Amino acid sequence: MTEPYVLHLGDSRVFLQLLATDSVDAVVCDPPYALTSIVKRYGGPNAKATSAGVYGRSAAGFMGQRWDTGETAFDWRFWCEVLRVLKPGGYLIAASGTRTYHHLAMAIEDAGFELRDMISWLYGSGFPKSHNHMIDGAKWGSALKPACEPWVLARKPLAAANLADNVATHGTGLLNIDGCRVGYEQDCRLLKGGSYGGNRTGGAGDSIFGTGGGEVSYEGGVPEGRWPANVIHDGSPEVEAAFAAFGERGVSAPVRGSEPSAVTAGIYSDRGRVPGAFHGDTGTAARFFYGAKASRSDRDEGCEHLAKQPLLWSSGEQSPGTFQSENTEREARNNHPTVKPTDLMAYLCRLVTPKGGLVLDPFMGSGSTGKAAMIEGFRFIGIERDPHYMSIAHARVEFGWQKRLADTAQGNLFGDP
Repeated sequence: MTEPYVLHLGDSRVFLQLLATDSVDAVVCDPPYALTSIVKRYGGPNAKATSAGVYGRSAAGFMGQRWDTGETAFDWRFWCEVLRVLKPGGYLIAASGTRTYHHLAMAIEDAGFELRDMISWLYGSGFPKSHNHMIDGAKWGSALKPACEPWVLARKPLAAANLADNVATHGTGLLNIDGCRVGYEQDCRLLKGGSYGGNRTGGAGDSIFGTGGGEVSYEGGVPEGRWPANVIHDGSPEVEAAFAAFGERGVSAPVRGSEPSAVTAGIYSDRGRVPGAFHGDTGTAARFFYGAKASRSDRDEGCEHLAKQPLLWSSGEQSPGTFQSENTEREARNNHPTVKPTDLMAYLCRLVTPKGGLVLDPFMGSGSTGKAAMIEGFRFIGIERDPHYMSIAHARVEFGWQKRLADTAQGNLFGDP
């Protein structure tokens, strides 16, 4: 594959058979996971109830599409093909729903993948899909407000005797930790006079959590950042408020003087442990996790030449599209109901894909993964069976490629804004 991207209109179950074995570096996708409205969960000729007999899968399918009822994402034989085309040690990231995650995870594991972790994507834009009842003057309901999506993180077994040999042979098997650290530059207010292990300018013996005024002068940039976590959030006010509700705002809280850690010169000085003093950085606990912010402009970027259309509904008729709040426009050029933020998909692609690697998305939708892969400097193969979404995806992926070209021409090799 010499082109930056290849987009295929058709059934991924068929097209995957045309791809060479061990040819893809990473798979990042958001498959249909058979969530339907409360009304549609009951009945239907093809409805399939769980062991509890409550949450069935409707024949209406996702977005009202009969072919989208989970027969692909929950079929271990499909993931066998994905396993085949991935290089040994290659990673798979696949989104799911809280009620159907187990179906997806079991199918992926049954295909031969190693389940490595589960990534929680926290967002503030969900709408409760609940039957409400008043009992003795109090409201009772049948569902919680959705605010989390679980994503499977799995890996194809290694072909070499150890991880180092597998990386040397295939370039796959490791996670890009340094490329996905949660940076301090947005939340750590280093103060004048502070030092950081001798790597920053400042007075000797002062703590990086000192109480002086102003910001520190850096030599060589900010600290390396926090290790990536298996929690990602959208940076929305709702999520920030939820983290703030835990109470103490991390190290922006006052020093009590009774912390269990010992006093160590150059890290926690006596001055930094005086009761009543305050640590030097601010923010809620949300800053400990990567925040992939969604924007309204992200959805339609690259689609300016397309006509606006009514936004679809994720259940076909009941619940509004992702990231659509009250009193916002109900039309968009990209009217796919579950558009993921490019920032989120870029982060996930960067986490599991070697430099210059090939990313595959068998459920391309409106092309969020492809757009992100282009901006990050990867190659991309996308598969989508709906012609309408294919036209949107093509526009967005091409936008990502053009942005990459512009960034590279300006010397911005990593596509950073």
